Amino acid sequence: MSQRIVFLTGSLAKPRLEKVLAGVDFGGREWRIQDMGVKVAALMTEALIKRRLPQPVNADRVVLPGRCRADLDALSTHFGAKFERGPEELKDLPEYFGKRGAKPDLSRHDLRIFAEIVDAPRMTVEAVVARALAHQGAGADVIDLGCLPDTPFPHMADTVRALKAAGLKVSVDSASEAELLEGGRAGADFLLSLNEHNLWIAEETGATPVLIPAPHGDLASLIRASDAMTAKGMVSLADPILDPIHYGFTASLLRYAEFRRERPDAEMLMGTGNLTELTDADSGGVTAMLLGVCSELSVRNVLIVQVSPHTRRTIEEHDAARRMMFAAREDASLPRDYSHALMSLHDKKPFPYGADEIAATAREIKDDNFRIDVSEEGVHVFSRRGHWVERDPFQFFPKLDVAEDGGHAFYLGVELARAEIAWKLGKRYAQDNPLKWGAAANEEVEDLTKQKAAGTTLQPKRNRTERKSD
Repeated sequence: MSQRIVFLTGSLAKPRLEKVLAGVDFGGREWRIQDMGVKVAALMTEALIKRRLPQPVNADRVVLPGRCRADLDALSTHFGAKFERGPEELKDLPEYFGKRGAKPDLSRHDLRIFAEIVDAPRMTVEAVVARALAHQGAGADVIDLGCLPDTPFPHMADTVRALKAAGLKVSVDSASEAELLEGGRAGADFLLSLNEHNLWIAEETGATPVLIPAPHGDLASLIRASDAMTAKGMVSLADPILDPIHYGFTASLLRYAEFRRERPDAEMLMGTGNLTELTDADSGGVTAMLLGVCSELSVRNVLIVQVSPHTRRTIEEHDAARRMMFAAREDASLPRDYSHALMSLHDKKPFPYGADEIAATAREIKDDNFRIDVSEEGVHVFSRRGHWVERDPFQFFPKLDVAEDGGHAFYLGVELARAEIAWKLGKRYAQDNPLKWGAAANEEVEDLTKQKAAGTTLQPKRNRTERKSD
């Protein structure tokens, strides 16, 4: 029996919903629209749905608007059908019911993130542990202690033990054999970096070595070191070393590919910092490309650094990229339509509605509340009093008549600033919601079962005065 789907909506959105759904290939699934007798479907509450949705629903799936706040589990239990929250914009329904029919699974990956704390010798043990836990929360799997040349690290062993006590995996990164030996003896899980001349440190400590060529760029020496560890029955990670652009970048990529051809089963590591840190470009895109290389070559370990302010979210970006690449590879697909986490500045479909569609909605508005939307033409503000389109938000002020209403003017100023940014950059704008920046910024955690509380600009003026006098 074919699956039956019911879409709940309000009177304002119903015509647009009908038009969008008419163009969706449901693959033989039956569907219908249920008008819930409200103007704005996003304002439907759980109680309203329970009162107004006829029973039995005669459906396998009931799709709510993306901005509707209701307890899906409670509704599913009450009606005996699966309730789900669709996309925030109607225009995204075709993609929602596309080849996957649901959100892609981004819970899996096969790549381990080493996050280096580059100034560990200058930090207290407590400070290193605090930063390490923050890195772990952002997605790091191993905390790498970066040792500095000609800088004593007398508390290194204590730091390793403290990190291990906190339940963390630890690597020690040093050019000093003495420091590597001390770190391994203290319990470090990995040592960066050994070569064919000092493999004895790994044998003595039992730590997993990350191997590099010696001298730099000598792939044959790296292969010999890897083979030697394999012959001893020990696991190792091979790092051909990624060089910065104009300092051997292309040649270093070829080394990774050549090592993989020569040793198809060996574990590998790539340090991405020479690109993310040393290139004046947003690091999310750089990270996506490098982890695409890792995905193709089965490089299952990356070492990252987060020093330059422009890479402040590099752990989160690597975490997002590894999940997206894994999902795409499992599907034998391009890394498209899996995640927007690495598209911080621009959206693929920034303006879901054209100016004519927004104008059609504006003509249906019968109250004085201002609605704000964005199209290719600019920022739209409309209510029953009019519909205005501008590219400079200041041009709205003489038209909206809010000079005597400070709270309303403040609210409109914030929203119009967001709308202007969205229009200039080509980002999605949704009134009363912050702009989304993907992995570049933390997203506000929202309770999707409850309506948002009234903002401060809607609170009675008397209450604001009382708070001011407290």
